[in-house]
Amino acid sequence: MPLLAKRLQAVRPSQTKAMTAKACALREQGVDIVTLSQGEPDFDTPEAVQQAGIAAILNGKTRYTPVAGVKPLREAIRQKLLRDNGLDYDIDQITVGCGAKQVVFNALFASLDTGDEVIIPTPCWVSYPDMVRLAGGEPVLVPCPERLGFKLKPQDLAAAITPRTKWLMLNSPNNPTGAVYSRADLAALAEVLRRHSHVHVLSDDIYEKLVYDVPFATMAEAAPDLIERVLTVNGVSKSSAMTGWRLGYGAGPKELIKAMNTIEGQTSSHTSSISQYATIEAIAGNQDHIAEFVSAFRKRRDLVVEQINEAEGLSCRVPDGAFYVFVSCAGVIGKVTATGKVIESDMDFAMYLLEQFGVAVVPGSGFMASPYIRVSYAASEDELKRACGRIFAACTALSTSEKTYEQSEATA
Repeated sequence: MPLLAKRLQAVRPSQTKAMTAKACALREQGVDIVTLSQGEPDFDTPEAVQQAGIAAILNGKTRYTPVAGVKPLREAIRQKLLRDNGLDYDIDQITVGCGAKQVVFNALFASLDTGDEVIIPTPCWVSYPDMVRLAGGEPVLVPCPERLGFKLKPQDLAAAITPRTKWLMLNSPNNPTGAVYSRADLAALAEVLRRHSHVHVLSDDIYEKLVYDVPFATMAEAAPDLIERVLTVNGVSKSSAMTGWRLGYGAGPKELIKAMNTIEGQTSSHTSSISQYATIEAIAGNQDHIAEFVSAFRKRRDLVVEQINEAEGLSCRVPDGAFYVFVSCAGVIGKVTATGKVIESDMDFAMYLLEQFGVAVVPGSGFMASPYIRVSYAASEDELKRACGRIFAACTALSTSEKTYEQSEATA
């Protein structure tokens, strides 16, 4: 069997996409579904950014661009990193991709040899392990339990490092937990990394702007002496509601960026020219929309956390960033639905919510953590209230044993 086919066999179907697709299919059949499974802001792209995209079309900015991105955009990114993060990169240390996802993949594909290891703290974004496998590497999953704030601790990082370790992947704010690494957290991890010069850091900062009452920090800023071992990845999908525009970027060591550009040059060539010119406005233009987004998300977060914690068998922490609540459903495992099915896993519970109560969430097993579900609060308050009411009713409808169901059947 060809090597690529073997790698593809190891790739799991995305539960996030599967749940969203199933929800869409049910909705097309006329079923009333509230979808809380997607990581996508429900806001429109800011007007000024839309107009910048339209202007790009009208001004003929529709031709091929350099693989790394047009110079005005990379300069805007350079200024953003300096302004917001205190990171001073040359323009040729910056690359643009079709979303942050492609930037991450390009980095892994350009740097991993077969058998190289990538440390991934879990819970983690569903794509990380499979990206590593597709690039020929081996994901090393390090559990970060809720009692530790869902964050990697220095001693656990040290224990996971081997001579084959190539990368540590850090995502803060985190998808799916909303956990945010403080500057002190990153400094403590950096102390371990200084003892292992062969380990690089891929810092996925895509949710940087969506933090609540805590400051954002990134590894290259917290440990400037390690900057030549750090790839900082970001984008505009979450901060400017531009998921469909598909634009992310990375900044890091010159040789790595050069190799990543080679990969992109032979795959997508470059990201959309129109998206690039619109993103200049998103990064360098007025940023007032971000405060509006954060204010709305904070209010939604508080609503969801309060109502979820009132549901029998469910509990969740207050997330510090992103727009997800990672809900423990340990208290419903083993309970029985009104149709007599035992809830044996978070997948069972997610399917129960979808099929019987019309709420789409994602099981935690997709993020390498069970038994949890991920609830996205990137939806309107009305939708969230409806969903939480249904989740509460779903939990109330569960019984503690199959006998309850059998007795109800006999009575009927």
